[in-house]
Amino acid sequence: MKRLYYLADEIDEVERISEDLHKEGITDWRFHILSRDDAGLYNHQLHAATPLQRCDLIHRSEQGAMIGFFLGSIAGYIALQLSPTGNDVHWMTFIVVIVLFTMFGTWVGGLAGLSHENYKISQFHDALDNGKYLIMVDARRHEEPKVRATMNRYHPDTNYVGMDSVFTNPLAHPQPTSHI
Repeated sequence: MKRLYYLADEIDEVERISEDLHKEGITDWRFHILSRDDAGLYNHQLHAATPLQRCDLIHRSEQGAMIGFFLGSIAGYIALQLSPTGNDVHWMTFIVVIVLFTMFGTWVGGLAGLSHENYKISQFHDALDNGKYLIMVDARRHEEPKVRATMNRYHPDTNYVGMDSVFTNPLAHPQPTSHI
C-alpha cells in the first residue's frame, strides 16, 4: 500500500476532496488530514491524522529496539565471557539480557518518538506552519491510478507532493525540510 501526499490551501477544498474520495471508495480509515487547525478539522468532520501519524513513536521505538538488541548482545556476550558472579553463566542469561536491553531500548525510543514529529511528514513542517493542509491517502496498488485521476480531474489546484510506503523504516533518516 502506498501513501499519497497532497497539500491544500483551504479547509473547504479539503472537505470537497474528502467527499470525492469517498465516492471513489476511499474510506476514512485510509484518508487522513494533518493540519495545525485541529478545531477546523473537527468542525468540518474531517478525519484527522492519528497520533501515530503525527509523532515518531513507531520509528523511534524500532530504532531503540535495534540499539537495545545490539547493546544487549554485547552485554550478554561480556557476561558469558567474564562470568561476573564467579559461576558459569547459563546461555539463558544471555537471552534474558538481550530481551531486557531490547525492551528498554524500545521504551526509551518510544518516549523520544512522542516528542518528535513523524519523520515522514517532517518535510511538510513549514507548509503546515503556513496554514496548509496535508492530505494523506493510503491507496492499494490498483487504486492509486484512480485516486490520482480523481485528484487531477476535480482538484487540480491541490498540489501532489509525494508518495511513500505506509510502513516505517527504522533505518531511514528524517527528510530535509522542504520549502513547499
